[in-house]
Amino acid sequence: MLSEMLRPAVLAAAGLLATTLTAAGEVKTPGYNHKIPEKIMTPDTVETRFGTLKFFDGMPDEATVDRLYDNLDLMRGVETFLNGIPATSVEGIRLGHLELGADTSYKAILLDQLMDSAPLFLTGNTDTVYGSVVLDLGKDGPTVVEIPAGSGPGTVNDAYFRFVTDMGGPGPDRGKGGKYLILPPDYQGDLNPPVGGMEAKVDGEKYFVSKSTSYVNWLILRGFLVDGKPDAAVASFKSGLKVYPLSKRDNPPEMEFISGSRKSWNTIHANNYAFYEELHTVINREPTSMLDPELLGLFASIGIEKGKPFAPDARMKKLLTEAVAVGNATARALIFRPRFDGFHLYPNSAWGAAFVGGSYEWLRDGGKGGRYLDARTLFFYQATVNTPAMVEKMIGAGSQYAYAATDQNGDYLDGAKTYKLRIPANPPAKDFWSVVVYDPQTRSELQTGQTFPSKNNKRDKLIENADGSVELYFGPKAPEGKEANWIQTVAGKGWYTLLRLYGPLEPWFDKTWRPGEFEPID
Repeated sequence: MLSEMLRPAVLAAAGLLATTLTAAGEVKTPGYNHKIPEKIMTPDTVETRFGTLKFFDGMPDEATVDRLYDNLDLMRGVETFLNGIPATSVEGIRLGHLELGADTSYKAILLDQLMDSAPLFLTGNTDTVYGSVVLDLGKDGPTVVEIPAGSGPGTVNDAYFRFVTDMGGPGPDRGKGGKYLILPPDYQGDLNPPVGGMEAKVDGEKYFVSKSTSYVNWLILRGFLVDGKPDAAVASFKSGLKVYPLSKRDNPPEMEFISGSRKSWNTIHANNYAFYEELHTVINREPTSMLDPELLGLFASIGIEKGKPFAPDARMKKLLTEAVAVGNATARALIFRPRFDGFHLYPNSAWGAAFVGGSYEWLRDGGKGGRYLDARTLFFYQATVNTPAMVEKMIGAGSQYAYAATDQNGDYLDGAKTYKLRIPANPPAKDFWSVVVYDPQTRSELQTGQTFPSKNNKRDKLIENADGSVELYFGPKAPEGKEANWIQTVAGKGWYTLLRLYGPLEPWFDKTWRPGEFEPID
């Protein structure tokens, strides 16, 4: 009888026990009918680098919400900086042209006495004659560029520094010169050129036709030295370079050439809050089709959106001021202390690749790994011009680059110290090789007592060793008897360098030839 009376209680207890157990025999999570995996739960407190985050059953409290939104805006501001650099860099070049009075596409800046250290220009070279033009397809519509025969490598990039076409030696004219036609993004005609362009007849004339994704484009041409002098290239550009709207081909405006040599002018984007204002100018001017929605959405998340004013409140402006500082610092870490695979050209060497990954589109594993974002930042924070001719293996054509910021001990290069760099015999460069020294602050040529902080095997009379090698010296003063091979540095400042090979040959690509390391000299 007693057992019958206890039976309901026993059954109830058994039922209760059953409801607290899962099929696996685990105790259910408090507040739930079943065991909930811990990996999907949020604790009541979470310790982070920016403080303790507090939650009530997964819902953040007011202080945590404020902290998280500040962090989100900060992160988006940093990512906008890192991903916006290509756009603001082209904008900086456009503003630099305006600074010298080149306010139309038929006004070209000509580095007629080569690029010395006065202009602020990201890792420009001292070795070729630059001809620089900003195209405005929004104003001019389809635009013709005529280049003379014998031009060195030339490139057109869009407003996000993407490749549009090559000209000159690596271009479709193959150094013979010709007429190029650049179509705007809103062009609606029958021409449908691929990236890099195609040959087509327009009104009976042959053009190399390309279409840009943006209205503003940058045309940069290079002319080679003859007998170490720029005169022949300057004369060729002045007589043969023409830029004009296709609509004015029967009566094109006369070209104007503005010297950019020996003048201080700036083409570099801002590294403070003004960076976002520069980016807003680009986004507001260009068609939304220029960038994918993901990138436009990132920029819009901090208030940079086409057709709308960029007017952050005091809180947001403070966060963006911090974000651009963090972004700037991050870009510098990527350049001067890179940690990713594929940077170092040789084992235990300071020499690294400017185009990490070997893709002018910064595609990782041919696109299987997406876009190599850090490699893109590494390049565009310190350099300009984007073309396959600077990346792909083109024996005897195009160009190749290596850069170094540290000595053989892994220490930053110091302007107060003296270093030696050995260039082995037979450098694999059909056209020329050079070493140029740059300022880590401006990423422009280091300003010293020398007009050109560089050495070029075709321009400079270098002292060779008996085996054909050359030893270059870097320091505030030239070692005795080494003046011809000396590049000046500045005490109290750092520096870094680029090695250029124009017309690179097979030993560069198979790495049977490699430059020496920077050896400190006591």
